[in-house]
Amino acid sequence: MSRVFLDTNFFIYLLEGTAPHLARARRLRQAFSERGDEVLTSSMSLGEVLVAPLKRGDSALAQRYRQLFRVAGVSVLPFTEEAAELFARIRAGGTIKSPDAIQLATAGHAGCDLFLTNDERLTGVRVKGIQFITSFDRAPV
Repeated sequence: MSRVFLDTNFFIYLLEGTAPHLARARRLRQAFSERGDEVLTSSMSLGEVLVAPLKRGDSALAQRYRQLFRVAGVSVLPFTEEAAELFARIRAGGTIKSPDAIQLATAGHAGCDLFLTNDERLTGVRVKGIQFITSFDRAPV
């Protein structure tokens, strides 16, 4: 069992994705379930995925996202004061943009074995509390 943090795009791929992203997201989700992994994301991910449906007035899609985040096995983590400290260290250390730093800090504070993202720029970043950062396509499943 691992603690896996999923970046925002994973959820977009599950609900709005096309091949090959949709197929890969489904395979990853199945693998997490079979292994009994603890799946984590942040409240910022929920906010990010709701922007487009709310902007378009698509309340049905917004509700599907809300439901996806409520599924058993997906824990939505808050951005805490402790995570804010780690966020500041990440931002002070380089060129990581604020949204990415919030995701990384939330995951690092929670302690994760794996952080999955579609942003290749993050794969070389080291963050206290995260063992391994990789892309969805390179995920070891």
